[in-house]
Amino acid sequence: MFKKTSLWVALALVLGLSLMAQAQSSRDYISIVGSSTVYPFATVVAEQFGKTTPFKTPKIESTGSGGGFKLFCAGVGVEHPDITNASRRMKKSEFDQCQANGVKDIVEVKIGYDGIVVANSKSAEPFKLTRKDIFLALAKQVPDPKGSKTLVPNPYKTWKDVNPALPAKKIEVLGPPPTSGTRDAFSELVMEAGAKSFDWIAAIRNEDKKRFKAIAHTIREDGAYIEAGENDNLIVQKLVANPDALGIFGFSFLDQNTDKIQGSFIEGVQPTFEAIASGEYPVSRPLFFYVKKAHVDTIPGIREYLAEFTSDKAWGPNGYLSEKGLIPMPDDERAKFAETAKELRPLKSID
Repeated sequence: MFKKTSLWVALALVLGLSLMAQAQSSRDYISIVGSSTVYPFATVVAEQFGKTTPFKTPKIESTGSGGGFKLFCAGVGVEHPDITNASRRMKKSEFDQCQANGVKDIVEVKIGYDGIVVANSKSAEPFKLTRKDIFLALAKQVPDPKGSKTLVPNPYKTWKDVNPALPAKKIEVLGPPPTSGTRDAFSELVMEAGAKSFDWIAAIRNEDKKRFKAIAHTIREDGAYIEAGENDNLIVQKLVANPDALGIFGFSFLDQNTDKIQGSFIEGVQPTFEAIASGEYPVSRPLFFYVKKAHVDTIPGIREYLAEFTSDKAWGPNGYLSEKGLIPMPDDERAKFAETAKELRPLKSID
């Protein structure tokens, strides 16, 4: 009797483990991670997709572009995400990491453009900044104010210290962490341009790219720059609470909060949909998502989600994403990436 009972317990345990493994081997919803900038666009598409198709609404997590690539490239299987959003292009090192972990076929889809804004509360005067001003305010080391061609620890406390034409307000900037694609793009489009405004630093770039990047990308750590995480809505709330502070985030968050905040002029141009679309605004960047082709025929709805995202009603000039602040691509570029998504054409390499 004891042996029979033990046998039934053993069989039940095996059956239970088998059912558990089976449950873990399948997933009936799309898993998406990545950029906080692309998050609101992907969320709108996911909600529309959930309402108009028989598939479940995808689950989206805002991890930042870098965090998203790390999760996406960790492997193939239902425990790994199907799609990652990115506010910058995948790096070669990330592509190589994907390949090393068996994530071989990756489909890259550009979805449109976005501007990076430096914003403040509407209760204060708008700032009129140059990229040189921003570099001098935020870099950890800056050119010696006394004029020698050497770098010194950043001595500037107020914006007026940086540029006499700016207000005598304490430098206090809320911005994204290093894992954020917005931070990467800000470093490249703003901080590098500001650093290159000094001829002798620009010359370093031609001689030693690593040293130049360290100069341009290293942000001061004395409290003037405050990492505000991946929640851009939180930055908006803090700007409203502190009219002297500035915040860095994607244009879409400015566009959705124009009753509370305003974009600073950069090189004389204020961030607007039209100025970013025309290229007049100097701080703009492309946005992407990446699809794990190996998951397409395993996870239900991925093809249909891609079709929704790349439809003119979503990302076209009059689509619902442009109402959320996405700057649409030109017609030929949209057609190219829509076909890439439909045909699931994988990236061959990244330079």
